[in-house]
Amino acid sequence: MVKLCNFNHHFLGCFLLLALGLGSSAASPNQNEQSKILSRFQEYLQIDTVQPSPDYQKSTQFILSQAESLSLESQVVEFVKGKPVVLLKWPGSDPSLPSILLNSHTDVVPYELSKWGHHPLGAHIDEQGNIFARGSQDMKCVGMQYLEAIRKLKASGFQPKRSLYLSFVPDEEIGGHDGAEKLAYSDVFKSMNVAIVLDEGLPSPSENYRLFYAERAPRWLAIKATGAPGHGAKLYDNSAMENLLKSIEIVRRFRASQFDLLKAGLRAEGEVTSVNMAFLKAGTPSPTGFVMNLQPSEAEAGFDVRVPPTADAESMDRRIAEEWAPASRNMTFEYKQKGTMHDDFGRPLITATDSSNPWWALLEEAIKKANGKIGKPEIFPASTDARYFRQIGLPAIGFSPIANTPNLLHAHNEYLNQAEYLKGIDVYESIIKAYTSYAPPGGDQGSRDEL
Repeated sequence: MVKLCNFNHHFLGCFLLLALGLGSSAASPNQNEQSKILSRFQEYLQIDTVQPSPDYQKSTQFILSQAESLSLESQVVEFVKGKPVVLLKWPGSDPSLPSILLNSHTDVVPYELSKWGHHPLGAHIDEQGNIFARGSQDMKCVGMQYLEAIRKLKASGFQPKRSLYLSFVPDEEIGGHDGAEKLAYSDVFKSMNVAIVLDEGLPSPSENYRLFYAERAPRWLAIKATGAPGHGAKLYDNSAMENLLKSIEIVRRFRASQFDLLKAGLRAEGEVTSVNMAFLKAGTPSPTGFVMNLQPSEAEAGFDVRVPPTADAESMDRRIAEEWAPASRNMTFEYKQKGTMHDDFGRPLITATDSSNPWWALLEEAIKKANGKIGKPEIFPASTDARYFRQIGLPAIGFSPIANTPNLLHAHNEYLNQAEYLKGIDVYESIIKAYTSYAPPGGDQGSRDEL
């Protein structure tokens, strides 16, 4: 069941222009304006949207209040009850042109409070200007940078040709199935006529921003071995534990071979197949732990496998069936999750970075215009909501304007320096201006061909 609220247009534009001043969009905000920008970011970070019980009602209210202050149209859709998708719209002057979508997720991962120097929901700013909070990098920063960039563009009097949508989706951190996936396949999304989607990227420890054109597919694998139970003192052939240990060693050697390519600089992180053990289950429980003199009849291990879209997926499946879990050793396997390697039209889940995709060149130019530097295009090593938009055939690019910053996604003491945050707003201002102004050669027909 879909709960739908119609778009509402708030006529506060004149007041906003007077409050912020007209001036150049490239002008740096004064100290008072910077304080307001940072305060809004802190307010969003302080909303408890931690999985597994995110306060989506509060985050939705906050986003809608920002939309009202910017005179943006707003719409809230619940494809699943209690999991709102918030859509904001800045209408373009030429509705015949396909629109732009800037996506972000509102939920964040859990934290271990005792491991943090500052409360993860406090949004504390230290003397160096570092803002400590869960979501400061992943990815409440990006959602707020979208809004602040629009605030600057509106204050400058800019009017987009293409309509610009912002989506704030739930549940990305637990797979996005009730958020971005349902949005991508909805009639609501079809009516938005989207040409290009921007979603999250990763921080860069260097001065070069990171751009992502694809991502590795998750293959969550469970391998089970069976064998006859027996006395703990006897050496058995083909016992469950022995067979599972053989498989674990084979998997470990494969992992090491992939890791060697990465450490030698021959492949980037997103270009190798990663394998990490996630769980190990075996043994017969007892009141004091486990029965020590009984060999178990079953043993199971789970692996988080991530496969790049450039890999031979069929070869990987054969490797698992023949080497990692061969039936000849009384072993079976199943995928707890098996991410697709192709879109709905049978094409690899890869967004083009060449001249066939004008959005890539526009993005690079816009970042450089905002005095940003760019590294080599990459495959995202994990999973994001961008995959659902690629799956329906749309180009999607992963990008978070965070440079000179350690990657602390899902880590303790996640932070973002306020200078990087403010610079990222300028970068998105440049991107939004370039994207919403783009009109391809050939007029309306060209705009359809770009898809």
